[in-house]
Amino acid sequence: MRSPRAITLCLLTALALSGCMQQPAAMVRPHNELDALAYGGRLTVAPVPASRRDMRVRAARAAAAAPIVYAAAPPPVIHDPAYRLDAGDRLRIVVYGQEGLTNTYLVDAGGNITMPLIGAVTARGRTPTELSAAIAARLRNGYIREPYVAAEVEAYRPFFILGEVAAPGQYPFVPNMTVESAVAIAGGFSPRAKRDRVTVTHTDARGTVRLVVPTATLLSPGDTVLVDERWF
Repeated sequence: MRSPRAITLCLLTALALSGCMQQPAAMVRPHNELDALAYGGRLTVAPVPASRRDMRVRAARAAAAAPIVYAAAPPPVIHDPAYRLDAGDRLRIVVYGQEGLTNTYLVDAGGNITMPLIGAVTARGRTPTELSAAIAARLRNGYIREPYVAAEVEAYRPFFILGEVAAPGQYPFVPNMTVESAVAIAGGFSPRAKRDRVTVTHTDARGTVRLVVPTATLLSPGDTVLVDERWF
């Protein structure tokens, strides 16, 4: 016959064994990728906060990957070297090394410009290159030993538009101007305007001519555009 102490130990052992069977054993979570593969679980990587340097690197990479769109460059202003000067043209004349002579000059109604030292110089009918040579010749005659002169048109003389437009009058000329753009500057055609042909009066060294031309025709400084009225 067993002693009371032995019976007590047996009961405690039975209770402990019954408790282990009722409670499931604790699962050990994988500590690395190999453990995850072994246990068949999914590897969860905790997010690491990005440093300022990493953020700058990511921003630089994103900027480099973004497409770059370049704006179209404005078309250059074309100056005709064979252009003949006349009253109303504004010129920029540079005499290198002579600040007192370098300035902007307007061709007056008589077709001349007036400069210090040499006075009036004829500009009408000359190209800017020819005018530069004429000024240099005058300066070389007792004023400057070896003058170097450059002249260019700073602003062309205006053109005129009359007839069936919204705002007839005088307007500044710009290079490569056509009859159509001149009409647009004057506010467009009036409701009674003849839109396919206009009359252009042009004056140069050969004289004055009047031509009936389409609206795509190029104009020259000083031209007069007449927009006629249609009859139907």
